[in-house]
Amino acid sequence: MSEEILMNITPMESRVAVVENGVLQEVHVERTQRRGIVGNIYKGKVVRVLPGMQAAFVDIGLDRAAFIHALEISAREGNAVEPINALVHEGQSLVVQVTKDPIGTKGARLTTQLSIPSRYLVYMPRTSHVGISLRIEDEAERERLKQVVAECVAAEGIQEAGGFILRTAAEGAGRDEILMDIRYLRRLWEQIAGQIKTAAAPTVIYEDLSLAMRTLRDLVNPRIEKIRIDSRENFQKVSQFVGELMPELGDRLEHYPGERPIFDLYGVEDEIQKALERKVMLKSGGYLIIDPAEAMTTIDVNTGAFVGHRTLEETIFKTNLESATAIARQLRLRNLGGIIIIDFIDMEDEEHRRQVLRTLEKQLERDHAKTNIIGITELGLVQMTRKRTRESLEQVLCEPCMCCQGRGKLKTPETVCYEIFREILREARAYQAEGYRVLANQKVIDRLLDEESGNVADLEAFIGRSIKFQVESMYSQEQYDVVLL
Repeated sequence: MSEEILMNITPMESRVAVVENGVLQEVHVERTQRRGIVGNIYKGKVVRVLPGMQAAFVDIGLDRAAFIHALEISAREGNAVEPINALVHEGQSLVVQVTKDPIGTKGARLTTQLSIPSRYLVYMPRTSHVGISLRIEDEAERERLKQVVAECVAAEGIQEAGGFILRTAAEGAGRDEILMDIRYLRRLWEQIAGQIKTAAAPTVIYEDLSLAMRTLRDLVNPRIEKIRIDSRENFQKVSQFVGELMPELGDRLEHYPGERPIFDLYGVEDEIQKALERKVMLKSGGYLIIDPAEAMTTIDVNTGAFVGHRTLEETIFKTNLESATAIARQLRLRNLGGIIIIDFIDMEDEEHRRQVLRTLEKQLERDHAKTNIIGITELGLVQMTRKRTRESLEQVLCEPCMCCQGRGKLKTPETVCYEIFREILREARAYQAEGYRVLANQKVIDRLLDEESGNVADLEAFIGRSIKFQVESMYSQEQYDVVLL
């Protein structure tokens, strides 16, 4: 399988695309003026304790206070079973790390269980645990890596508490590479610890890497053949970063100097536009309907124009199989998180249901975000979760429609006309006026002067006043004003 990473970097915005066999799988966007803060470490101040929720709000210097649950507050020994009042109090300084960006009206989520990632390791200064990514399945390799970390820690003479998690990228890494990471993380932690002692709250202590550097640290795997960057200046910065920390990636870096934008060349721009649409077409002729909402995301599978060649059950089975692969890709591409409900087309064959679920599970194994398939409900709906740490692609690129306020629907001109009639009647009963002027959208005015002209005449006769109309081109279809003359 051929995989590439494309980086489109400008002073205002950085975008990263992960392409597999020519098909876009993931896209990440970071605006310079609105960078994500997941992974950042802050010295904050507790501003409110909520015993009823076993949580607290912490001021870390953002517009909205951040939120931390009692389970995420721990002493050095990790005692998180005490009530929130026994752990923190208002006005207390607290060193915290962001685990989830502010999304919508919700503030950032925090933890005191700090962790600092590098290429192969995650350093946890407040624990003594050594863990290994579950994606490294070979037991012999897991034991080897544990032994390597123990030897490196002993060789460095590290005495104080501190634990490590070996990341998936550590599989096959040698002792020298692991040791280099440990030294880097220890130096970084010493700097952070020094700032924690002297900094006043609220203030940022440590900021995670930029999107381009995080991509190299978190997304690069042995399957990635090329990393193409369209900015020469940033290519040089990335090359320096790779040379210092990831020399094995040097031959995969490539500067893209072409006149045609790199995202256009690989069809990424078109795929991003499609990822903002509600309907996703399948190659067979079937389609998905994806509806993100506040509480959950629902995905509906339909056969559409696909009629198959054999039985109805076979047609449904093939559509569901194709959908399982497409859904896994759309979750990554759109960065959908939280609760996800999938309504596959009903299948009578138990073996077909098992194969569709297994296909979905297998495709989700490639997802960098943590996913969990709960199972199938009595109604045949597949329940799953996907960890949400940053805003979805839609939340980054879009905002609610100013006309429909995010409903996705508008009142018809007919409905608005009848609202206007009711408003005129209210005005006529409350105020004495010589007449009324209606300001409204072109479509609404057209209907008032055409299909509703008879009703307008009857209303004028009833209130004994004239009604005039004026088109306001800037008004939305639902917007109108009734002015007294």
